[in-house]
Amino acid sequence: MNQQHSFDLIDKFLVAMPSLQDLHFQKAVVYICAHGPEGAMGLVVNRPLLDMSLSDVLQEMHIKPSQDLRLPTTVLFGGPLQTDRGFVIHRPVQSWQSTLAVGADVGVTSSQDILQAMAQDKGPEDALVALGYAGWAEGVIEDELAQNYWLVVPAYRRILFDTPFEERWENAIKTLGFGPEDLSKDVGHA
Repeated sequence: MNQQHSFDLIDKFLVAMPSLQDLHFQKAVVYICAHGPEGAMGLVVNRPLLDMSLSDVLQEMHIKPSQDLRLPTTVLFGGPLQTDRGFVIHRPVQSWQSTLAVGADVGVTSSQDILQAMAQDKGPEDALVALGYAGWAEGVIEDELAQNYWLVVPAYRRILFDTPFEERWENAIKTLGFGPEDLSKDVGHA
């Protein structure tokens, strides 16, 4: 069922309902970076990759960090599409070679220059590094919302940048005034 695009999900979180059983998205919090008539794109922001660190990414890209650098060490599973492609969610937005301003204070950059700056401690104040992304074709995210697979939640910066990864799903739900235990595991019920 293809529904008319009538609302904007950009700069919002999609929070997986307990009924969503897709292993890529169970208890996922997805930061939506683009949404329009052609579809939607987002990055999962609560799934650390256990076998990959930022040092590994920099080494693979032949970027040598300065010795006293305090880089975020965690790399996130951004989604199941193009898992070899990297993205940096950051604030402030700043101008890098390939940056999409998502919110007034948050950008998503996919160019190498931001990693080079981060390696020299000249990067953005806050940054999350993710490999891969989540994408939905035209009308698919609207259908999934109608089927009650996702909650739409404001993308609070404290959750995006400051909350421990393992607490993001529950904390995002709690911003709506209830907890995960109040949600039904059955599709179509609250």
